[in-house]
Amino acid sequence: MAVIMFGCSPPEQADNTPAPKIAGDQITFPTNSPQLGVITTELAQIHNPEAISLFGRLTWNDALTVRVFSPVAGRITKIPVELNQPIAAGEALAEIDSPDFGQARADVRTAAGNFAAAAKAFTRAQDMFAHGAGAQKDVEAAEAAEVAARAEQDRAVARLANYGANLESTNALYLLRSPLAGVLVEKSVTPGQEIRSDAMLANAPQFFSPQFVVTDPTRLWVQLDVPESDLRQLKRGYPLVIRSQSLPDDQFTGAIDAISESLDATTHTVTVHGIVDNSSRKLKAEMFVTVELPNESAARLQVPAKAVYLRGEAHFVFVEESPGTFRRREVKLGETSDDNLEVVDGLKSGERVVVDGALLLEKMFE
Repeated sequence: MAVIMFGCSPPEQADNTPAPKIAGDQITFPTNSPQLGVITTELAQIHNPEAISLFGRLTWNDALTVRVFSPVAGRITKIPVELNQPIAAGEALAEIDSPDFGQARADVRTAAGNFAAAAKAFTRAQDMFAHGAGAQKDVEAAEAAEVAARAEQDRAVARLANYGANLESTNALYLLRSPLAGVLVEKSVTPGQEIRSDAMLANAPQFFSPQFVVTDPTRLWVQLDVPESDLRQLKRGYPLVIRSQSLPDDQFTGAIDAISESLDATTHTVTVHGIVDNSSRKLKAEMFVTVELPNESAARLQVPAKAVYLRGEAHFVFVEESPGTFRRREVKLGETSDDNLEVVDGLKSGERVVVDGALLLEKMFE
């Protein structure tokens, strides 16, 4: 029975699929070759670098901001300005009844009187000496007294000028003025409050709050801490795109204005300041924002990392020249980006490369 069954069974058919043809670095498979089922290809494409995304904090623009401290001690009698009010350069922010200012005015008048008296005494000594009624030493002493009186008057006038007044000033109240034009955005004093001149402390608001802050709120600063790896992308004038979580439908433009000359020793980041266009006045100082810096690196030709294999010390890919026909080609690589490799030579955009089955094809050349 076994013999009969064996004799009746059809004979096993041999695989008549032609073998792939290899010519130099080219390999061609027949249309019905089963190997083609395990070979997949993808296009080599140009990839534009993604924008750099950072977090930032909005601050007043120091180039357009003045933090006003009173140089004199005294009691505030009047504040003629209100918050968010436009301020002209030289406009009075507060009137202060100040003993310091009164003393400075009195010193100027006293010095002026002393100088006038010394000048007359010098003139008189010269006349007396000319008529033989005085000694040379008296003339010299009178001249020295006049020089000293002049110096004292100059010192008193300079001190009064530091307060913003002059010899003709008759107002007994000191007027605290704004040196810059802008908008009054902060006011930390009230009428009747006593203030001290040493609160200035070299204009250091981290220790003492200024009495007034005047700035231009339409041009803010954004402060960024940029990683060292992105530093090469930065330059003055580089465009910025600013967004705030509180204003999801708005975006604001800006540009890099200043780059620090040193890195933070702990975080290895560099502090960057950018000017933000806030003409709408929607953004506020001390807001946290996200900032995008367009990446100006050149576009790069990239292929999947698994499309590239190493042969000796060189890198190769298989390029699909036509359906079923592949050519082995040496390539030169650049930077790595995620799961992709940059190809700087040996491949063109739009060519299809083998991403699955490259090692199978390489094996057939052995």
